Amino acid sequence: MNLLQNQSLRLPGYPLILLSACVCISAGCNKTEPIRAEPQKPRSVTVRPVVEQQLQASLTLPGELLPFESVAIFPKETGFLQWIGVDRGTRVRKGQVLARLTAPEVDARRAQGKAQFQNAQSQLVAAQAKLASDEATSNHLKEAAKTPGVVAGNDLVVADKSVEADRANVEASEETVNASRQALGSYTAMQQYLQVTAPFDGVITERNVHSGALVGPSANSSTAVPMLRLETDHRLRLVVPVPQAYLSGISKGQTAEFTVPAYANRKFSGTVARIANSVDQRSRTMPVELEVANRDGLLTPGTYAQVHWSIHQTGRSLVVPKTAVASDLEHSFVIRVSNNKTEWVNVQAGLTKGDLAEVFGDLQPGDLVVVRATDELRPETSVAVNLDPGQDAQQPDH
Repeated sequence: MNLLQNQSLRLPGYPLILLSACVCISAGCNKTEPIRAEPQKPRSVTVRPVVEQQLQASLTLPGELLPFESVAIFPKETGFLQWIGVDRGTRVRKGQVLARLTAPEVDARRAQGKAQFQNAQSQLVAAQAKLASDEATSNHLKEAAKTPGVVAGNDLVVADKSVEADRANVEASEETVNASRQALGSYTAMQQYLQVTAPFDGVITERNVHSGALVGPSANSSTAVPMLRLETDHRLRLVVPVPQAYLSGISKGQTAEFTVPAYANRKFSGTVARIANSVDQRSRTMPVELEVANRDGLLTPGTYAQVHWSIHQTGRSLVVPKTAVASDLEHSFVIRVSNNKTEWVNVQAGLTKGDLAEVFGDLQPGDLVVVRATDELRPETSVAVNLDPGQDAQQPDH
């Protein structure tokens, strides 16, 4: 203050009173008035009521075409591949000879078995001849014994015992012959196993051996390399993993269309033939098999397909706009509005029809849900509700 007064004395025309007023004004400028916060307006959201409808929608699911029958062919006996008459892509008929093996030890066993069978037969013939001779002797002695003193009683007993022993020997020889016959049959079957035949009609899809290779049966056919692989291609299985939410709309005998990448503009069809009736706990899907006729051979086993079928729900479902279903890293949810407060409700999406989606969760018909849900709209947020003018398009079917 004194400094200003001293400077005012040096400036003519500026009275002391004016300078004092300036100091007062300058001091008043350093005082700040508190800012009053205006009340925040609730966020405006558009909502629609949850409605109940019976949906009939088209569903598209991935599937895989598989051969109706597929078998890895191993020879039943170990041997050297003498001849093979098929290769990859060869079409074969049931019972057709595919390959022949050679195994000298199998031939030797069959020859030995044949010799044993013949020897057993000769022993049986000798036992039967001895039995017949002893029976004749016993009968002759019995006739002679009718005359007193001609035959001793001990001779009759010895003759009868000989006949009994001969009968036992004949029975044992017959069992030996039967055993030898069965052994010879098994050796003959082994020899026939050296000829590999097709178990059904199909096409050879894999060949892993050539003439001269040593091949044989495998204890673990799932990991061993087969000699050949045979598959049917005129009749196929189309396996589709169906989510459990859609299972109620699928039944045996139902027809479905599908497409494959090789013929994108052509539609094929199949019939639901087998349903697993067991849900995979990992994927929560159930395998459903469609049977597909492939008479023209256009479809190839192993091809992926897109299956399109109409799902008819047996009951009525809760329906919301597709945009009302949001997701974060953990779950899918809709945002329900009650008393102008938001609430997240976990749901599982089901069928879709147009801009509507079927949902499963803790919802009731008439609940208001935000039309465009986002995880930025947190629970317990105050909102101002606007009813979607397009809600008439979502009214229940009657």
